[in-house]
Amino acid sequence: MSVKTNYEEVRKKIEQAQAESPFHQEVTLVAVSKTHPSEMIYEVYQEGQRDFGENKVQELTRKYEELPKDIRWHMIGHLQTNKVKYIIDKVCMIHSVDSLKLAQVIDREAKKHDLCMPILIEVNIGEEESKSGIRAEELPELIRSLSELDHIRVLGLMCIPPVCSDEDTARNYFRSLRNLSIDIKDRNIDNIQMEILSMGMSDDYITAISEGSTIVRVGTGIFGMRDYTKTLL
Repeated sequence: MSVKTNYEEVRKKIEQAQAESPFHQEVTLVAVSKTHPSEMIYEVYQEGQRDFGENKVQELTRKYEELPKDIRWHMIGHLQTNKVKYIIDKVCMIHSVDSLKLAQVIDREAKKHDLCMPILIEVNIGEEESKSGIRAEELPELIRSLSELDHIRVLGLMCIPPVCSDEDTARNYFRSLRNLSIDIKDRNIDNIQMEILSMGMSDDYITAISEGSTIVRVGTGIFGMRDYTKTLL
């Protein structure tokens, strides 16, 4: 199928899942365009899509220059502190904040540009050694520290759960992240909002929406399999 057909199908599935969700939430689709060429991204842009996600700083900055400036770029991959300065004025949100050190660098760079950067805290919900993100028990302490930074806005949580062979297991991970979000929201901490749950990708976004996701990150479902030989490092 064509990229246009894939995109239309994903949008229909999101709308249906949103209508059936017990949370009645608005859901934003972030089209994950990593490794895919700007020409393919522009096809989806022409269909009305404006939110796109990238994992690599160099790839994001190149596409930022090549594509229309009304695109809202999301940094969804692991972000090194020395790379923050290259994207701070180009992204609408950073999904993958997993340490106070990284948040402090984002805060400092945002101040230089006189802006306040929306961020999400990445939680390693499956406690996998191979993945970034903080563990759930570390979340309260990090939240307290982030609340003191003036040039970031914590808007919610993000996760990449383990690959699951069944829907119920995936659902439990999503539910756990939602419960963490509710717990934090109930604490009423200054500068900490829990408006966003960024969870769900090509294989499980329908389940994620049914558990309260407000942002789904879909790449393969729209663009097809990735060609990692073209990935910029």
